[in-house]
Amino acid sequence: MFDIGFGEIFLIAIVALLVLGPERLPKAARFAGLWVRRARAQWYSVKAELENELADEELRRSLQQTRADLAEARNSLAQGATALQQQFEDARADVRNALRSEAGNDAAADQGDDDHEPPLSSVTDARAQGELSLEEHGPDHDATHGIDRHDADAAHATTQSAGSASDARR
Repeated sequence: MFDIGFGEIFLIAIVALLVLGPERLPKAARFAGLWVRRARAQWYSVKAELENELADEELRRSLQQTRADLAEARNSLAQGATALQQQFEDARADVRNALRSEAGNDAAADQGDDDHEPPLSSVTDARAQGELSLEEHGPDHDATHGIDRHDADAAHATTQSAGSASDARR
């Protein structure tokens, strides 16, 4: 803070002793020490307050930058989601168009031969694409085996009751 060495402080003490005298010098030293402590405390207080303000400002800038990055990421994700949804809708439309054209070709071929069964591959393809929905078969239809769950449960219950009756006869 100040460039005062030991020699300069010693010179000030000798002058103070000559000017103030040995009686008033201890009182003056205490008074000077009090003012030096107050000045240091004030200096440290201002310094700490300035550091806090700088840290607060840095935090504000960091928060603003983070918000900007978050908004940019949100926009990027929204654009990606929109593009992905559009691609999905396009693919879905292509599949539907392909199935419709295949169904139209199969219908034209079937008009000439009424006894002809629809090819298994078109049914399997439709199942794979989700075209055979629950609305066509009902919620209890097992699409993989072509049976209703109620029928399967009834058959299972009948088999179990028949097995129980045969166990009881033994």
